[in-house]
Amino acid sequence: MKVLVIGAGNMGLTYAEGMADSPFLNRQKIMIYDISESITETLNKAPQFNAFHTLEDCAPKADIIFLAVKPYHSDDLFVKLTKYVREEQIIISLMAGVTISKIQEGLGITKVVRAMPNLPAKVGKGVTSFTEAPQISRIELLMVRNLLDTTGEAIHVENENFINASTGISGSGPAYVFYFMQSMLEAALKMGFSDNDSKVLVSQTFEGAVTLFNDSNLSPETWMKRVASKGGTTRAALDSMEDNNVKELIKEAAYAAFNRATELGKE
Repeated sequence: MKVLVIGAGNMGLTYAEGMADSPFLNRQKIMIYDISESITETLNKAPQFNAFHTLEDCAPKADIIFLAVKPYHSDDLFVKLTKYVREEQIIISLMAGVTISKIQEGLGITKVVRAMPNLPAKVGKGVTSFTEAPQISRIELLMVRNLLDTTGEAIHVENENFINASTGISGSGPAYVFYFMQSMLEAALKMGFSDNDSKVLVSQTFEGAVTLFNDSNLSPETWMKRVASKGGTTRAALDSMEDNNVKELIKEAAYAAFNRATELGKE
């Protein structure tokens, strides 16, 4: 099975590296296409890649093609790519908001999978939701899942509405966590901690809390109750968040991303 990744940006390169390191593909070289000659020259120095600057040299050879370009580049890509694809090829799109039907129409083929990854894929901790066109067989879907699993964990969802919804939760979610971390870092610095101590305090707190959650069957609400005692410091902090409606604001932020993903699919 030959895999081509179109776009050597953060997410495209992340998947290329994950698949290249995975025994699933027997560590065969991953083809990568990018419009930048300097990038392809650099990538060709890596033993796990075959990098290309022209689509005609790589697209016809591929069994599976990952589309890892920005959504606003999709129309231009379809125009360039359509002459080199074949009906039996599987297209896996990592483009937010670009629907399966638009990809099918743009490329003139039917076997399309739409996926929504997130940034922790760079460290093998990603979560990717995915759904498929009816023309994808069960065997092909299993193969797709195995490829997506190379950067973390893949979750199959029923339809594209859940892809847009996962954009609001997992796709954009790391930014919410970083936003919260930045706020805590600024608070720690204001309290007088050094840059390094602030980073350790915040990062270890997040990592430890996530580990506690993952290693138990307890809900976040239950953990909050275990940490917070009546009249204590944690309760004071949680009461402040409740008074400022933080929980609802976070929900609204997630829905804002969800709604924007839906809008992109209609543009």
